[in-house]
Order: sequence, then structure tokens, then C-alpha cells
Amino acid sequence: MYERHTKRDQYFKEQVYTTRKHVIPYIEMFKKITPGTSVLEIGCGEGGNLKPFMDLGCTITGIDLSAGKIDLAHEFFREHPKYQNLTLICADIYQRSDLGVFDVVILRDVIEHIPNQEKFMGYLKQFLHSGSVVFFGFPPWQNPFGGHQQMCKSKILSKLPWFHLLPGFLYKGVLRLFGEPQNKVRGLLEVKETGISIERFERILKKYGYKVLNRRLYLFNPNYEVKFKLRPRKQNRLVSSVPWLRDFFTTAGYYLISVGDA
Repeated sequence: MYERHTKRDQYFKEQVYTTRKHVIPYIEMFKKITPGTSVLEIGCGEGGNLKPFMDLGCTITGIDLSAGKIDLAHEFFREHPKYQNLTLICADIYQRSDLGVFDVVILRDVIEHIPNQEKFMGYLKQFLHSGSVVFFGFPPWQNPFGGHQQMCKSKILSKLPWFHLLPGFLYKGVLRLFGEPQNKVRGLLEVKETGISIERFERILKKYGYKVLNRRLYLFNPNYEVKFKLRPRKQNRLVSSVPWLRDFFTTAGYYLISVGDA
């Protein structure tokens, strides 16, 4: 339990670093974050992405399916001077249509885990007003580690790029051959089912009438700075302009969208 807590504390700090240094400046290119700005994070986990917003005096709501992660979030934030600004909810977002509307909605490394993204993007609109913005950060499914195989217990598989693109039965067989636990195999297969490409994400945005305020594709994910000491690097313009090819070499896509004039 101590080891798990320590690891989640490290993950929390990594999220804080990346959101403070990269995500908030990206959002503020179109939406100023001020005290009182209302922020919703869907899939908030332990809340590391929320802390920089709390530090700025925002009113925060985080929702996640995991009771354990919500409990840890309360533990991490309990001594925060603006703890009273924080609402944490353990629930399925589809069961909480009563949350109201928010100035900023965040989904960072979440959309690729949500089944039926088209349904979700339609549902999301009820949490937005005409001046709201939504931040998405996600790894395109076809990128070298788009299957989240870095989470594998096997050191070989955790460093093996693109093998998640194997047909499902072969992928499952490889995971079992290298001794991955059943719960890990199940989780990685779920990611395989829900992983999303740049092209499909943009088609969904267009279908539901969202306006793309900004799009930035990265060769090196901004989160790699704190994890691997690699400075973020934007994707080459030529690669970014070629549909499908760009998915294989883009480790993160940042999007800021709205339903009206932000």
C-alpha cells in the first residue's frame, strides 16, 4: 500500500508539473484563467491536473469512476488553502447530468479510454455555455506507445513500440506469453477497443458542431519533460499535414474546442 501511494504521489506531481507549465498556458491562448473560473475535469484521477487551477483560485469539480483515486485526491488536497473550492465526485459522468455548466472542461489522457466517443461528445455539450472551452490531450492510437504498453510488467513489452497494432488475438497472445496478469491484459485490450485516431476525433468534432480553437500535435509529448527529461517538440508540419501517417509518429494531440465564441 505504501509503495502504491508513493507511485501515485509521483504521478500526481507529474500531472501538476505538466498542467501548470503546458496545459494552462495552452488554454490561456484563448481563455484567461482567473479566480472564480469554474473548471470540470472528467476522469480526474487523484487530481494532479486540477491543482494548478486551484492554486489560481478556480472553483473546481473533479469526477472519476475510481473511489480509490477520489480518496487519494482528498488526501492530497486536504491541506490546500483553497480546499473549500474543490468538489470531488466518484461517479459515472453519464449519471451526473446535474453538474451544471463550466467555463473550462478538461479531458487529459481520458478520451482514448471512453467507449463510444461519439455518444460522449454529444453528451458533453450540456456542461458547456457559449463561452466555455474544452481541453483535450490524448495519444493517437497508432503512435508507438498508443496501446499504453509502457504499463506492462514485462520490461521487453513496456519498451516495444507499435506491437499493440497487432490483430486482437495476436496481441492478447503476446501479452499472455510474456506473463502479463489477467487484469492487465483485460485493461490493455479495453484500450485497444477505445483508442482513437486524430482523424476519427476530428470527424466527431465536426459531426457535433464543435469549433476547433487550436490544435497542436507533438512529436514529443509535453508530459515527457517531467517523465523522461525530453523537451516537448511539436510535430513536423509536413508530417502533421498527412492524414493517417501523422498518427504513427505523434505522441500527443492537444486540442482546445468550443461550442461558440470563447
